[in-house]
Amino acid sequence: ADVRYVTADTRLSVMEIKWGLVPDMGGMVLTRGLVRPDQLRELIYTGRVVTGDEACALGLATRVEEDPRAAALAAAREIAQKSPDAVRAAKRLMRAAEDGDAAAILLAESVEQDRLIGAANQREAVRAAMENRAPMFEPAATLADE
Repeated sequence: ADVRYVTADTRLSVMEIKWGLVPDMGGMVLTRGLVRPDQLRELIYTGRVVTGDEACALGLATRVEEDPRAAALAAAREIAQKSPDAVRAAKRLMRAAEDGDAAAILLAESVEQDRLIGAANQREAVRAAMENRAPMFEPAATLADE
């Protein structure tokens, strides 16, 4: 997930070791890059249960919230007020940054900015901000490489 909200009393664990198994169903792929390798090893090898607060400290969760669903809905509403083209571009850029080297990431930034600058939704974002009003974006442009 792009963002992960939990309550303070949330309990998370990589529990497969308890049953003589290893993480599966994407567990290794999904946790890679979220948690330092040594911390992830400890969680995998022990099956230790962590609270929401520790999950945040480890990188398994984004933020502790009293009402995670309400926080997620509020974030979704805020994101929905941003240019859909820019949000999609940011998601592509984050994917590139996960595995790319510095040169590839810098090139990806340039490609995304070139696609966005001057496009209808980028112009609307500027106009809306300058006019102090809510933006009225066009549906996100579909790109073949998404």
